[in-house]
Amino acid sequence: MVFPQVGSIAAGGRYDNLIGMFGSKQVPAVGVSLGIERVFAIMEQQQKDQNQVPRPNKTEVLVSILGNDLTLAAELASELWDAGVKAEFLVNKRRQKHFDFAKESRIPWMVIVGEQEIKEGVVQLKNLEASNDATIPRAQFAEQVRSRLNP
Repeated sequence: MVFPQVGSIAAGGRYDNLIGMFGSKQVPAVGVSLGIERVFAIMEQQQKDQNQVPRPNKTEVLVSILGNDLTLAAELASELWDAGVKAEFLVNKRRQKHFDFAKESRIPWMVIVGEQEIKEGVVQLKNLEASNDATIPRAQFAEQVRSRLNP
């Protein structure tokens, strides 16, 4: 494992005469500093060495509503939250907007619901990392998502 050259990550010392410069009496003093940016640099390098790329958030599933039904989006996300799945939702008529958002946020799974899925009472479950998808009944979707996330 190779660590970047970051220098020291902590420093400190005595500053006995510093307070006296601003007041009338001399007061003994000490100080310490922690270089948190340097700690992050080491952690990022460790992830790169292990071929891991840090994700911007912990969201596991994006609930994508192709339309403007905010109530349905909140319902589906709430069911996932109740099942212990970290989820967020996006309501937009443009399909590509959903995929761009998931890709940018590096969200690995999507639940896609459009007009056809609503009519049939199903949802599309898409694994973005494996590039495969499945049609599952709306009533069982939260259970199915949870089981696929935690096999």
